[in-house]
Amino acid sequence: MDIVLVHGAGGRPTTWSAVQPLLAASGHRLFTVTNPMTSLEDDIANTAAVLEETTGPVLLAGHSYGGAVISNVGRDPRVKGLVYIAAFGPDEGETVNEIVERYEEAEISKYMQRGPNGEWKSETSEAFWAEIGPDLSAEQRAVVEAEGRKADNLIFTQPTGAPAWRTLPSWYLVADDDRTLRPEIQNDMSARMKATVEHVPGSHYTTLVWPERVADLIHTAAVAVGEAS
Repeated sequence: MDIVLVHGAGGRPTTWSAVQPLLAASGHRLFTVTNPMTSLEDDIANTAAVLEETTGPVLLAGHSYGGAVISNVGRDPRVKGLVYIAAFGPDEGETVNEIVERYEEAEISKYMQRGPNGEWKSETSEAFWAEIGPDLSAEQRAVVEAEGRKADNLIFTQPTGAPAWRTLPSWYLVADDDRTLRPEIQNDMSARMKATVEHVPGSHYTTLVWPERVADLIHTAAVAVGEAS
């Protein structure tokens, strides 16, 4: 199965680094993207371009904001399924901001800093790690800090198109102790998309903290959509 892995806001090359070897060992062909994060539209186009490199049925997996990207890219007929890892699954016309604003503010908000052009970046500190990512090792924290990137406000405020989860089978891994994307939001979105749901404890850094569980869910989805194809 061809699997395209999509990072979230502030995403970094290592978002999927612990998951990739596990999926490769299961025989999957993997593709990762580094989206510009200049707008949702730009990230959709950048991810969609990767589909030209694929050769068979495609499974999309998105972490965090990456879920908004795959919800749109998944309209391509080559895509047969979607996997959301503590990720956004907006409905048609909905923005990421509109989703989070319907709920109590997440703890991450106190660490988000806005740049001169409206861009966003989280400012890490000892307090940040204690609250937002307490389950990362010191080495993992250093990598996240070194590779952190700014995200334009447009990734959060541009509305999505008709979401692919309406017509494609979907899977969702909920991070039950997430202080970035509140677990109740994840539960509500996964229920709305009628996804197959699994839960893990831990923070929003699910792909780094629970790589085996993430890889297992993606592999399960790949097998299911591969057999259906």
